[in-house]
Amino acid sequence: MTILTRRRLIASLGAGAGGLLLSGCDRIVASPSVKRVLGAGEGLTRRAQRVVLDRTALAREFAASDMSPLFRTNGNTMPADEGYQAHAAARFRDWRLTIGGLVRRPQSLSMAQIRAMPARTQITRHDCVEGWSAIGRWTGLPLKLALDAAGVLPSARYVVFHCADDFDGDAYYESIDLIDAYHPQTILAWGMNDQLLSIGHGAPLRLRVERQLGYKQAKYIMRIEVIDDLARVGGGRGGYWEDTADYQWYAGI
Repeated sequence: MTILTRRRLIASLGAGAGGLLLSGCDRIVASPSVKRVLGAGEGLTRRAQRVVLDRTALAREFAASDMSPLFRTNGNTMPADEGYQAHAAARFRDWRLTIGGLVRRPQSLSMAQIRAMPARTQITRHDCVEGWSAIGRWTGLPLKLALDAAGVLPSARYVVFHCADDFDGDAYYESIDLIDAYHPQTILAWGMNDQLLSIGHGAPLRLRVERQLGYKQAKYIMRIEVIDDLARVGGGRGGYWEDTADYQWYAGI
């Protein structure tokens, strides 16, 4: 018997909805029925999700022979921010990731430092709310190691990713809780398919939180902030699409 997960149901709707789905994960799924699917589980509180769902389970990992010949880009493919474009032109030589907020030791890490830290490689499937999927190989720094280096304070509950790209002038941001942040498959990816991450796929650093849908996989990460309350970020729902398009904050299976 096939178990119908949220991820599988959204993918099946995307395959059959035709014109109801707008192109790209940067666009909003317009169909009311699809919105209802995206809203499924909204009645569960974040606390209830921790009880009902096995948040520590691993996402399926695939063999190299399963990798997709084409892995689409989604959302923005080149941030308009002039500072980011200058970093890209310099191949991110002077770019630094900052980690602050509720931490004991704020961090400022260069790409050379990040790539020198222990890395994890995993072949996983990316599922977009538009309905397409692709399998790729990701390499990056486990987020847990970055947070351990910073020394997360006991009052912390969430990790926020502030990004270089924007939509209509509003900077992109996304968040996860500490359960997902410390999950072994949650990485700050700097490599894809045995190459450095391309700009279209989010260089120099993007989030991979493998048990959630594509819009949670923030690209162009510039700053990480550890906080105790999502009300402090944007419209208070934890992410750009959550605040502007009623997407659900928890997009896992």
